[in-house]
Amino acid sequence: MLAALLVMTGIALVLGTALGYAAIYFKVEGNPLAAQIDALLPQTQCAQCGFPGCKPYAEAIASNGAEINLCTPGGDDCAHKLADLLGREFKPRGAPVEKLKTVALIDEQSCIGCTLCIQACPVDAIVGSAKQMHTVISRYCTGCELCLPPCPVNCITLEEEPRTPQNWRWKYPITGLKVVT
Repeated sequence: MLAALLVMTGIALVLGTALGYAAIYFKVEGNPLAAQIDALLPQTQCAQCGFPGCKPYAEAIASNGAEINLCTPGGDDCAHKLADLLGREFKPRGAPVEKLKTVALIDEQSCIGCTLCIQACPVDAIVGSAKQMHTVISRYCTGCELCLPPCPVNCITLEEEPRTPQNWRWKYPITGLKVVT
C-alpha cells in the first residue's frame, strides 16, 4: 500500500514538473490590446459581425483595424467603449432599423429532443433535455440564428417579438417643427 502511494506521488511530481516546464517553454505571447478589446465585447459568439466569434473579431480590430461598430449584440454601447479604448472616432451601426427584435421559436410538436440547438446556442436561451421537448427563453435569445442550421427537423423559426407598449416605436422619422411667423 505504501509502495503504491509513493509510486503515484512520484508520477504526479514528474508529470507536474513536465507540465510546468512545458507551460514556460511553449508560452505564447498574445496581443494585450486584443485581450482588452475581447473583454469589452459581449461574448455571445454569434458571428453577426462577420467573424467566427468575439476573440477573432477583437484580434481583427487590434491587428488590421477592422471596424469597431460591427457587434450587433453589443450595440452602440460596445462601439462607444471600443472607440474610447482605441482612440478612434465613434461611428454608429447605421440608421436604426425599425424592426422588432427577432427571437427563435421552437415548434414543440416537431421537436425530437436531439439537443443540437442547445449546444449551438451561445447564450443558453434554449432549455430542454435529451429526447424531450425544448423551448426558448425569449428574453435571453439574441436572434443570432446559430440554432437554425443544426436542427435536423427544421422545427426552429425566427419571429419578431410581439408589439407591446414597452417596445413600440413610431415608424415615421421625427422632423423638427417649423415656426411660421
